Amino acid sequence: MIRSETEYKEMVKRLQDDRQFIKMQKESLVEMGLTDEEIQRAMAPALSFYEQLKDEVDYYERIKRGEFRVLLNLEDLGRTLIALRIALGISQRELSDRLNVSEAQVSKDERNEYHGVTVEKVQRILNVLQVTLKTEVTDFPETLAS
Repeated sequence: MIRSETEYKEMVKRLQDDRQFIKMQKESLVEMGLTDEEIQRAMAPALSFYEQLKDEVDYYERIKRGEFRVLLNLEDLGRTLIALRIALGISQRELSDRLNVSEAQVSKDERNEYHGVTVEKVQRILNVLQVTLKTEVTDFPETLAS
């Protein structure tokens, strides 16, 4: 996951470089006389990596615009916390200052996408970001309701 504007700029540059590399690789394979199927097979790893990187860049751009996915059963809660920080334009250093913890701790937590953090820690982060995370219970089984 892209966590800063610096990383974002590096990834955009890398996408441009990869796009050029893929174009040159395809031209080279065509010149070698490979069939379309052989070219696709040979290029699959590079194309897969390119698409994955493109998805990460697209995700970062969406969260910068404040577009968030629905959070189901708290899955991706860590990514959402990181996305909120980014969307609000707050650096890891600023967040660490607000939480009164080291920047290294915030960096570590984000690298692990806040895996295993306590509810209390999540609430502290939401509080310092001044964000409300709303959850609701849906699809409640009828057998338990009666």
